Amino acid sequence: MAGAALLKAEKKLPPDLAKVLVYDLLFGKGLKCGGRWKVLVLKHRARLQAELARLKVHRKVSCNEDLLAPTEGAIQAPQVPRYVRVNTLKTSKDDVVDYFKRQGYSYLGRAARMEELSSLSGKQFLLDPHLPELLVFPPQTDFHEDRLYVAGHIILQDKASCLPAFLLSPPSGSHVIDACAAPGNKTSHMAAILKNKGQIFAFDLDPNRLATMSTMLLRAGVSCCELANQDFLTVDPSDPKYGNVTYILLDPSCSGSGMVNRLPAEESAPSSQRLRALAGFQRKALGHALRFPALQRLAYSTCSVQQAENEDVVWAVLQEHGAAFRLVNVLPSWPHRGLATFPGAECCLRACPAATLTNGFFVAVLERQQDCNGQGSSSSLLAEAEADGGAERSQDGEGRGPRAVCKKRRKKSRRVK
Repeated sequence: MAGAALLKAEKKLPPDLAKVLVYDLLFGKGLKCGGRWKVLVLKHRARLQAELARLKVHRKVSCNEDLLAPTEGAIQAPQVPRYVRVNTLKTSKDDVVDYFKRQGYSYLGRAARMEELSSLSGKQFLLDPHLPELLVFPPQTDFHEDRLYVAGHIILQDKASCLPAFLLSPPSGSHVIDACAAPGNKTSHMAAILKNKGQIFAFDLDPNRLATMSTMLLRAGVSCCELANQDFLTVDPSDPKYGNVTYILLDPSCSGSGMVNRLPAEESAPSSQRLRALAGFQRKALGHALRFPALQRLAYSTCSVQQAENEDVVWAVLQEHGAAFRLVNVLPSWPHRGLATFPGAECCLRACPAATLTNGFFVAVLERQQDCNGQGSSSSLLAEAEADGGAERSQDGEGRGPRAVCKKRRKKSRRVK
């Protein structure tokens, strides 16, 4: 920001607000709000992006995350492994494993426990214990120049970011909405789960990010996606075009607090004013999504660790829609659950570097109540992964399957009107 001389050019722009707006512009999901300040910052978009590119060249890094090197006074988080999602629209897991073996890497098979992921070193790699198409390499392994990445055969995507599409798990042929889609990794993941059969309606407000997303989806071989430069909140649930939408992935703008775990604590915590504004938007977006008449299953996710954006949003919306929708207890073997702020919050998943070796993240899966007894089951991908990991499951009788409902949440939902 200093190199771009933003504050010198815009003397009335408050420095703290400038930091928030520039972060959203360069690292977040684009500028969704900001009024006249947003207009001021957008005037300097090209200069800010050029300054970011120069900084990456100067630091000799290829991705934005590598700019977040630990500094004095920073919170030291465990190093997150390099996660590589195999793009099954173009290749197979076995072919990618064979490719890396030929490049001199040593394949150690499927990890039995999450702890194994933290012990990788050198040219070792594993298959993730939860996600069947996710390979795990030592931290900082760089594949940005690798020919498989350039050709779209592999996607460099944090494990936590892979969870929403995996847990939504729409069957091939489904109609799906990706409500806040850019930059598109989750969209391409859903297309792979759908096997490019069906339809994805992807919305995003930022035309530049949508253009970048279009290029990425083309490289990934996605052919079942229709992009729209539109605010999801303005999409009419009663439009016949979306009459067959049975699955929605909602990953709305958030504070991004889960992505800044290596920054000093005082810089990583969003202001209460910003949290209130974000949570208000997130509640609106989630409530709006639940109004699509054919909707059967929804995944709500954020890259935030803030309760206000996660459990509080889910609980507020469930109090309004709890008679129609319920929380699903997904991945019972996952070690980090939702904060116990309301009955059934343990159905939700949380992620963080210390507990799950990922960026900070939150996922909740909601399902329409009348599906309790078996209609509209999700694709076999999630069920197979749960079956493969059955030896790791809890033996206390709770959550015996990927679609089990938290008992406390089910009882509570009957009382919510």
